[in-house]
Amino acid sequence: SAGGDTSAFDVFRYYGNAACAGDEGRGGGGGDDEVRTVGYLRLREFNSRAQRDLRAAVQSLEEQGAEGFVLDLRDNPGGLVSAGVEVARLFLEEGSTIVKQEGRADGTAGRQVVTFDAPATSLPLMVLVNGRTASASEIVAGALHDNCRAALVGSRTYGKGLIQSVYELADASGVVLTVGKYVTPSGVDIDATGITPDVSDALGRKRPGFGEARRALRACEAVPRVARADLPE
Repeated sequence: SAGGDTSAFDVFRYYGNAACAGDEGRGGGGGDDEVRTVGYLRLREFNSRAQRDLRAAVQSLEEQGAEGFVLDLRDNPGGLVSAGVEVARLFLEEGSTIVKQEGRADGTAGRQVVTFDAPATSLPLMVLVNGRTASASEIVAGALHDNCRAALVGSRTYGKGLIQSVYELADASGVVLTVGKYVTPSGVDIDATGITPDVSDALGRKRPGFGEARRALRACEAVPRVARADLPE
């Protein structure tokens, strides 16, 4: 196993054609696409240490022989959006769009967040999500999904993607205003719909292998969901 901020995530390695810890030898799919040594990364919140500790864990697990990763974002309510962006950058190729921000008015163009660095790993990746995966977790899941980097397994995410600002009034009270929203690289309104997984597992019982996940990714790559951003020279 590899260590990290225990308040933020759990890390360990396991063996078998499996997609989730405890299912050794039961993974579905089989064949040459299967991954037999998997690094499991359960991220419980996005705090200031998440990206640094996750990068170290990925490197450690690769050195231990991991052939693929499972990133578990189930029951992760979010946290720092900036930390979520940095975690997504660990897995995405240079020029990949992570998230877009839109103003309150429909069609108002907003900021687009792009990654400018090479990823920390290019090994196969599966992301577990459920109805309590929210906010920054949805930004990460949406970025990895829309860029055909990871297959999502589980159930539809919570749907929390509003950008809000707090304004102090003269009487020392305050008002919270919604000033925008986050959308995935392909334009999915996170707050309105949440993120739909590639492989449905509403009851948390199915554990698809990486063979099934890779087939979902190949289907995505055949019809890309989002174009690579043009980077400045």
